[in-house]
Amino acid sequence: MTVNKERNTKETRIKLSLDKGLSESTIDTGVGFLNHMLDLFAFHGHYVLDVTVDGDTDVDDHHTTEDIGILLGQAIVELNQDKSSIKRYGTAYVPMDETLARTVVDISGRPYLHFEADFSSQKVGTFDVQLVKEFFYALTIHARLTVHMDLLRGGNTHHEIEALFKAFAQSLRKASQTSDIRRLPSSKGVIEE
Repeated sequence: MTVNKERNTKETRIKLSLDKGLSESTIDTGVGFLNHMLDLFAFHGHYVLDVTVDGDTDVDDHHTTEDIGILLGQAIVELNQDKSSIKRYGTAYVPMDETLARTVVDISGRPYLHFEADFSSQKVGTFDVQLVKEFFYALTIHARLTVHMDLLRGGNTHHEIEALFKAFAQSLRKASQTSDIRRLPSSKGVIEE
């Protein structure tokens, strides 16, 4: 099931589609480093992500980065509508050479982000690294996930961020997989919408 989303504001115009699968994604955000991270998210999460953005990157990359997070979160909610037998929880540790990241995801319906990462530098190329947290906050809130992300070991800032994106993708993939047990994974009998 492909989910198609659009967002049009005075700051960004975004078209996004998301599906589960192993086909190649097409990503053009106007922000080179963000393109790379979204491609890694799609690859390691087993998603097909197509996104095009016309954003106000002449100001900076903030609106583009945050708005993609919002739209991607909304698409993830729609893609994971059937929660009747998902695993619900997913954890991933990802090393990237000298760095190590851990991400834990709960498809809970209760949005919360814990983000602990002291990046080694403030920029990767022209990309402001404080936007990584902004992206994951927007995605987490709009996908209605509980997410804990920790950069356990640092080094090269590119590697630090790459490890976080890969760990998030893998933990989300694990959480949204179908379980052999055909039962809603909640003792309450409901996962919040």
